[in-house]
Amino acid sequence: MYSNEPIDKIISHFDTNITNGLSSKAAEELLSKNGKNKLIAKKKKTLLELFLSQINDVMIYILIAAALISALVGEVSDSIIIVIVILINAIIGVVQENKAEKALEALKSLSTPKALVKRDGNILEIPSEDVVLGDLVIIDAGRYIPADLRLIESINLKVDESAFTGESLPAEKDSSIVLSSDDVAIGDKSNMAFMSTLATYGRGSGIVVSTGMDTEIGKIAKMLDTENDNITPLQKNLAHLGKILGIGAVSISILMFIISMFQGRDFLQMFMTSISLAVAAIPEGLPATVAIVLALGVQRMSKENAIIRKLPAVETLGSVNIICSDKTGTLTLNKMTVKKAFVNNISIDVNELNLNKNEDKILVEGMILCNDATSIKESKSGDPTEIALLDVGNKFNILKDSLNLNHKRVNEIPFDSERKLMTTVNLYENKYRVFTKGAIDNILKLSTQILKDDKVLPLNDEEKKLILTASNKMSDSALRVLALAYKDTKDPSENSNLEDNLTFVGFMGMIDPPRKEVKNSIATSKAAGIRTVMITGDHKNTAFAIGNELGIANNISEALSGSEIDSYSQEEFNKIVNTYNIFARVSPEHKVKIVKALKSHGNIVSMTGDGVNDAPSLKFADIGVAMGITGTDVAKGAADMILTDDNFSTIVKAIEEGRNIFNNIKKSIVFLLSSNLGEVITLFTAILLNWASPLLPIHILWINLITDSLPALALGVDPKDPNVMSEPPRNPKDNLFSNGTGVTLILLGILIGFTTLLAFKVGEYLYPNSLAHAQTMSFVVLSGSQLILSLSMRSEKESVFKIGIFKNKKLLGAIFIGILLQISIISIPPIARIFNVFSLTLKDWLFVSLLAMIPFTFFEISKLFRKK
Repeated sequence: MYSNEPIDKIISHFDTNITNGLSSKAAEELLSKNGKNKLIAKKKKTLLELFLSQINDVMIYILIAAALISALVGEVSDSIIIVIVILINAIIGVVQENKAEKALEALKSLSTPKALVKRDGNILEIPSEDVVLGDLVIIDAGRYIPADLRLIESINLKVDESAFTGESLPAEKDSSIVLSSDDVAIGDKSNMAFMSTLATYGRGSGIVVSTGMDTEIGKIAKMLDTENDNITPLQKNLAHLGKILGIGAVSISILMFIISMFQGRDFLQMFMTSISLAVAAIPEGLPATVAIVLALGVQRMSKENAIIRKLPAVETLGSVNIICSDKTGTLTLNKMTVKKAFVNNISIDVNELNLNKNEDKILVEGMILCNDATSIKESKSGDPTEIALLDVGNKFNILKDSLNLNHKRVNEIPFDSERKLMTTVNLYENKYRVFTKGAIDNILKLSTQILKDDKVLPLNDEEKKLILTASNKMSDSALRVLALAYKDTKDPSENSNLEDNLTFVGFMGMIDPPRKEVKNSIATSKAAGIRTVMITGDHKNTAFAIGNELGIANNISEALSGSEIDSYSQEEFNKIVNTYNIFARVSPEHKVKIVKALKSHGNIVSMTGDGVNDAPSLKFADIGVAMGITGTDVAKGAADMILTDDNFSTIVKAIEEGRNIFNNIKKSIVFLLSSNLGEVITLFTAILLNWASPLLPIHILWINLITDSLPALALGVDPKDPNVMSEPPRNPKDNLFSNGTGVTLILLGILIGFTTLLAFKVGEYLYPNSLAHAQTMSFVVLSGSQLILSLSMRSEKESVFKIGIFKNKKLLGAIFIGILLQISIISIPPIARIFNVFSLTLKDWLFVSLLAMIPFTFFEISKLFRKK
């Protein structure tokens, strides 16, 4: 609002006075009525609320129920073990989540501590929180804007809005402009200044038209507050799995009671057996295993310059198929750099300038002397375009300070945004040299001659046409052009004719260039089935020039502007979004609209960015990635992942890591579920056939929590698959059991159950008077078959002997510990009494060892057929 209204209407609307400002009384009343000029955040979750949210899961509810029932029937040790697992899982989650949502706090910190306002005719410095609607705010270089302002005065005013709009260059402001419509991009509202942006040049004043949450930055705060957290594919899969397992466990328990009624079994015995089945159906170690594997993945990724703020983001990375990237500071360096020069009527690379040639030397020296910026190593200040010109001098070891000492500035006509020119007069031995720098059209109007081949020649129309053609060619490549002309004079003080009859020297073309490593990263992403989309606040031509160079787009028809996005409803935009790979001149609302549209096609979308304007879309994307060096605190607070090196290629490494982590989690889950299915088949079949129970509840709980969990964790840290980036992203619609995994799981479960029952029946046959002996044999086969099978679970397609049986030393260690523990339980009498097991003979051990090898052997042979 207000950018399309004349100043007198603004003054009338806010009942203010441009000479004296508001009265103190009126300001007090407005502050009381509208509240403080600050951003408001929703209430943060307490530690207890965070803890409760971690256990708000179907699988956890079933585990709690199992723990309570176990305690009621006297199995206290079982209950304690289950509760420990639940607590470990919740604590890991709380520790990670407690580091999270700081986006609004960071937004608050952007609010400026002090503001200059005029009240009762006096200029006062007040806390920015006390600024009210209608206040007359004074702006000068280096001061932050305290609220959204409609400018009423602007003298060469430039405001850095890069963190807000994504533009590399400071925006030039003009209070005299009245826009025909308010429905334009924020970056085009040249008569407005927005809260938390920085005045970098000139001065001005403006009337406060919006404060607090009504400002443009306040709207971003609202979006951050209202957008819901996303559920990752793995979380959806695990939630679905939890429901299936819960329904399965309850159904099996009910079925058991019905069968027991017909069989005339003891009620308490059946109740205990039902609990055993419920425990067997649920992998108690699964939540903790997934959390620990994700946490270990987070540690590894931090060493690769990617800090994960939310655990599920690790897994989400593996299924990303679209990366939406901000341009400025992410794909580019966020540093204006001179790439081309035009001198002697030819365009050359800036590195080809030859300072032994007079015209080249004058061009470089003139650009340095007619310049108000500073650029010494890391100490740089001033307009980015002027800093870029000084950097050219630094390349050729021509430093501004030493040049100014040799050629002292004796007069100047400061830069004026209307004239788009700047002039200085510098002392050169026995003469004064005038340098004028600015827009090419304006420089040509003032020039009557041209410096060519070290000669001053008349500047005719043909020469001008040649110069403009070269300039337009640079502009078409999105280079910003600044031209230079000069003349020598004896009178440096006469400003009226300083800029008359100039000699045209040449011009330089500059751009915020792409990062060197980004092009290869985008190519790698493309090969891995990942599409890169550029979203920027810059103009379409500039965005396309960068996008084309990086291989994001081949034709400007693949670029769409923010105003064009506005012409579509969300539903209409959803249909056409895949036509475009570049979105230019966009607002924060546009970014969210783009991400929503891409997600509507079932894509898993990552959004990268560094500015305040990126925060809502970073939060709404499946995974938000912020820049750690150039990124604002707001962007970091809204992101799931932060790149400590600001390197786009780190995202590709993180995606590779994410894919490997998901594959490893899947291995762990399939291993645990096939093992649990084997236990369910063992118990259910035995009871269905009216046999004695082949396993005790403590046997099942021991296997689920100890014997299974160690190999599951080791599978979770399996070495990287070198071919993981040669495959397309995982389809988010696929569940954990897609592509034949479910069939494999069922067959392995049947095999584990069959071998366990076979061991039990053989034990009953060999030792008819010792049920404990038979149960011990089935207990050993069940745990042993699962431990050995874990070796083969490292790959669904490749034989473990091909990928390297000794590659995962942690898994070998887990299997060794599992076997050692199993032998100890049976061989050490006090422990054997707790588990109610019987000491096995050497023949028994040989027999159960052979049975335990069957599932492993079957799975390895099946891989040969699957490969064919």
